[in-house]
Amino acid sequence: MPDPASDHTAQAAPFSIALPDIPALFVNAKQAYLLTPDGEMKTCSHEQAQMIVHKKHVLVCHAPFTRARLGIDEFYPYDVLELFAFAHPVKFTVPTPVGLCKALGISPPQDIEDTPFTLMEIARVLLSDLQRDPYTKEAPVDKIAEVMGLQGKGWPWTPFVLDALGKPYDTKEAIFGKSTLNVWKHMKEWAEEPPEPPADHYGVTNEEAQTRLKHLLSRGAHEAEVRPQQAQYAQDMTHAFAPIEDEEKPNIVLAEAGTGTGKTLGYLAPASIWAEKNKGSVWISTYTKNLQRQIDQELDRLYPDPDLKDLHVAIRKGRENYLCLLNYEDLAAGAALAKHPDHAIAAGIMARWTAATKDGDLSGSDFPGWLPSLLGYRHTSALADRRGECIYSACDHYHKCFVEKSVRKSRRSRLVVANHALVMIGTAMSTPGEDMPTRYVFDEGHHLFSAADSAFAAHLTARETTDLRRWILGAEGGRRSRARGLKRRVEDLLASDAEAEKLLLGILKGAECLTTEGWSKRLQNNEPSGPTEAFIARVYKQVYARAEGANGPYSLETQTHPVNDDILSAAKELKKALQDMQKPMNKLVKHIRDKLADDQGEMEGDTRKRLDAVAQGLERRSMMTVSAWIQMLQALMDAAMFTDKDGNTAQRPTNGDTNNFVDWFEIERVEGRAIDVGYYRHWVDPMKPFAGSIRPHLHGMAITSATLRDSSAENEGWDTARRQTGTGYLGDAHEITMPSPFDYPAQTKVFIINDVNRGDVRQIAGAYGSLFEASGGGALGLFTAISRLRATHEIVAPHLEHAGIPLYAQHIDEIDTGSLVDMFREDRKACLLGTDAVRDGVDVPGDSLKLIIFDRVPWPRPTILHKARREEFGGRDYDEMITRMKIKQAFGRLVRRADDKGVFVMLDNMFPSRLHNAFPDGVEIIKCSLKEARAQIKEFL
Repeated sequence: MPDPASDHTAQAAPFSIALPDIPALFVNAKQAYLLTPDGEMKTCSHEQAQMIVHKKHVLVCHAPFTRARLGIDEFYPYDVLELFAFAHPVKFTVPTPVGLCKALGISPPQDIEDTPFTLMEIARVLLSDLQRDPYTKEAPVDKIAEVMGLQGKGWPWTPFVLDALGKPYDTKEAIFGKSTLNVWKHMKEWAEEPPEPPADHYGVTNEEAQTRLKHLLSRGAHEAEVRPQQAQYAQDMTHAFAPIEDEEKPNIVLAEAGTGTGKTLGYLAPASIWAEKNKGSVWISTYTKNLQRQIDQELDRLYPDPDLKDLHVAIRKGRENYLCLLNYEDLAAGAALAKHPDHAIAAGIMARWTAATKDGDLSGSDFPGWLPSLLGYRHTSALADRRGECIYSACDHYHKCFVEKSVRKSRRSRLVVANHALVMIGTAMSTPGEDMPTRYVFDEGHHLFSAADSAFAAHLTARETTDLRRWILGAEGGRRSRARGLKRRVEDLLASDAEAEKLLLGILKGAECLTTEGWSKRLQNNEPSGPTEAFIARVYKQVYARAEGANGPYSLETQTHPVNDDILSAAKELKKALQDMQKPMNKLVKHIRDKLADDQGEMEGDTRKRLDAVAQGLERRSMMTVSAWIQMLQALMDAAMFTDKDGNTAQRPTNGDTNNFVDWFEIERVEGRAIDVGYYRHWVDPMKPFAGSIRPHLHGMAITSATLRDSSAENEGWDTARRQTGTGYLGDAHEITMPSPFDYPAQTKVFIINDVNRGDVRQIAGAYGSLFEASGGGALGLFTAISRLRATHEIVAPHLEHAGIPLYAQHIDEIDTGSLVDMFREDRKACLLGTDAVRDGVDVPGDSLKLIIFDRVPWPRPTILHKARREEFGGRDYDEMITRMKIKQAFGRLVRRADDKGVFVMLDNMFPSRLHNAFPDGVEIIKCSLKEARAQIKEFL
């Protein structure tokens, strides 16, 4: 059901709106703006505001963000963002007062001092909107608000919501959480359908692609003409959709297309034609959620009718992205008896969202990205099945399950918009005869290497082993948890099967060797429990003894060899324990497979599917996880046999497999706190397993990006592109380059500042502040270290906001990165500080992004993994390639439209000239002082 547009003039509210008689507060980096209940407007310092609102009720927008800015926890918020999430659960808004005004169709504040008045108006409008709520049947406003109110001890908005609805609020009336919040009862069930026949093999002609491209461009908000580059690009993309002639030679297109080419519609044209002609599916894979949403929006041009689009397009993500209704039921069941109001508030708001969402995607376009920071991760994003604990058809919600709906929809859709990680895991788990997609388009192809690196790595660590223990054993020690162990998931399936029950008990007993909760404290006290913790404790000790920077805030790592005798002894014991656990896992998989094969049609269909899912889950963890751990431990012991304590390596047998990997020990730390410890293994070239897994199913594939080639490399950079995308392992590719249509020499400038000491944080901060002012906002500051980001923010934020330039910062503001980017995009004067994650997620056309600053040259971190790849892929040239590509990608964010202008600034005077070719030909590169750069930037922009 669509969220209705707010109309606050055409319809009169049936009941008058009462607002809380409390102060309204807005805080920036320097000052607080407070509207008292008697109408007095106060502008005061943070310290004064702290005293005024201490342990008081106060009206705010985004309480965690406000607390972080104000530097105080002890006030009781009436949060208009919570009220917005309750009233408009799937409507997009930027989580700021201005963003809420835009979403609600009311006038934004003219000056910052007007913001508290605006908060009162936002609250009034939201309460009025609840009188015309479209979700009352599925998620009744009054009943849910009563549950959230916890008989007067919960959500402060409850009495005002009920008053707006003309209903009294009786705090003594009993509340029934589960029966009120059971929004799943109104959800539609999916129906089983016969499998689709295999796709045909007709190709796509250039004429068909061009006709479809013109059709797509003629639709949408603004009709556009076909650009020559875009037309040529669409034509070249048809090669990926030609019939395959030789199973060893799939049709591959490797396409570097500059920003502004129109890539998305360029490949959607032939992809949609192929899918229609052959009644098959094309999978379009991306790396960032931002591009996935953009592609979804562009598909409105192809299918303007929402029902038709829903029939032919699927947005596919891993099951860890979707709300698990069983997890939500657990949350709802405890809401009425919750000891803390946050539980009941979250349960109510998530009930409203669950009733309104189109697909249950907790990372999708209709889920507010800022909601976890407001309600807590545990009560929002963690409601997904992130640990693979699904009980499938044994679940009461199986036939309404968002994941099952998504999987079934993707099997019948013409176009499936997925992500790199899902595609890689799916192909890695597939078998050669399995029915898999045969045609792929990989957009953001420059991220394929990174995605494969994550997908095909193995980590024998505290967190990974704890996760596997929880998957097998569930919650332990009487601890309340939603974790459902293997026994609970399968015991009804294996009842009366003595052999299966015996194997299950063997798995449960074997899992006791794995790490359990509380491992961090036991490591610090040198009191490991069990063989896995004993091994990890010895790794922990060796890393601390050998790694540099033990007293710093960053992660620590060391080579696995020479390895001490204590680690070898623990490794031997752990290997045996893992093998003892794996044997009954493999036997139970075989037993289940045999049981399914021998079935003569006596089993129910759902039972067969559950058994098959259990077998797949066990097999995946046994073969892909436990086997990898055993192999790593064996490699550790094998190598030790040929290495003495002085590190001298004797002649040893050559093992080609072992040479493919990089092994190391590491303590992962965040701000000095250890979050994981263990033994890590990555492929030197992760594109090798990626190519091996996708190859058996592949007929055609297109890989595209604005930055595939390294411009300084030999063979015009195509060797780099092939290595980074894995096409070198798959066969010959049709390689194309489409230059950007933008006039970069006229639209952009590059400055290298030569009089700022990069080692002096105050000078760096001063330079950022000066340049942000020169641009008038619309600037992105990128850092290679979080510590320098924090220091810069502390120094410049008050000064900038006094000048009318809001400053947001990753790792500082209590809000998710996606919402920070939305806030930055919304306000043309805003600036944003961040790291690589911000750079990769930014797509901000227009004046909202016209300046990008790097504090230092973004050289790759000299880790053990990087060292191995550096040796494999070309030494210093490899370092420079990675750095050049990062700069190219960042620079490409500046100009997204023909009328954009942008400036790139490097504050590091050590920026080598050999990296200057990261910028487009003809762009002026100016080395100058900060003062000169400031003046020229001001004039240029």
